[in-house]
Amino acid sequence: MTEFIGFLAAILTTASFVPQAVQILRTRQTDGISLIMYAMFTVGVAVWLVYGIMLESPSIIGANLVTLCLAGTILILKARAVFARPQPIAQGATAPTSAPIA
Repeated sequence: MTEFIGFLAAILTTASFVPQAVQILRTRQTDGISLIMYAMFTVGVAVWLVYGIMLESPSIIGANLVTLCLAGTILILKARAVFARPQPIAQGATAPTSAPIA
């Protein structure tokens, strides 16, 4: 019964993350998310995965493995957007007045 509750929690929390991940993967738009928050979240999920492996808990392992793959992909997309080389400004165009917040 305990592992069933773990699987139910794993399915619900992982499934709640999927729509946002799909939208970001589809649009490649990461402007609305924080790089620092996603880095911390991804590391936290990786630690939960290690914890699940240590406990040999299939529900913790499964949920965090799926979430780590999705969060890691989004983190890479966000990092690329933040650390991308700025594009040259076309002649006659003006530069933005503020830098994006990571």
